[in-house]
Amino acid sequence: MSATQLDPKTALIVVDLQRGVVGLPTVHPIKNIIDNTVKLLEAFRIHNLPVVLVRVTGAPSGRTEKSRGPLADRPSDWADLIGELNQQPTDHVVTKQTRGAFMNTDLHDYLQEEGVTQVVIVGVSTGSGVESTARQAHEHGYNVTLAIDAMSDLDEDIHINSVKRIFPGLGETGTTDEIIALLDERKA
Repeated sequence: MSATQLDPKTALIVVDLQRGVVGLPTVHPIKNIIDNTVKLLEAFRIHNLPVVLVRVTGAPSGRTEKSRGPLADRPSDWADLIGELNQQPTDHVVTKQTRGAFMNTDLHDYLQEEGVTQVVIVGVSTGSGVESTARQAHEHGYNVTLAIDAMSDLDEDIHINSVKRIFPGLGETGTTDEIIALLDERKA
């Protein structure tokens, strides 16, 4: 399926494109993910639409079977947003401690203040931060679009499961170019 429309007030949410995360071995070349994200960032900024840059600095408490590794062992710049995002003063930065960007952050309040009714979500990891954020956005009542060529995961099966099975129940999927074309159509 491809994205069919964008609401007049749509925000771009970029999940966890930070130094420590982009250095992990993703199944898709991280350069392509970053390049597509940058294209979306530029398009949203040209159209004066909200941009949200999300970074993770912690992990939720609780036992899991999969180790997350000690946070203390991470380099001091691990949570720094990558320079390619070209952070602007108008960008809203969210620092999260859980997988999803809405939990215990000001993201929903910010989007409501901006009059946002739809979000486009990109980033790493598809089956973790991106999927959790998409689920939370859907539960808050936002229309959700996911740019599938601007996201990746550390595990190909998880990425495929999210894109093929989970995302169609949360919103629409599309490519970076399809989403930019929808943005441009709104001004025509």
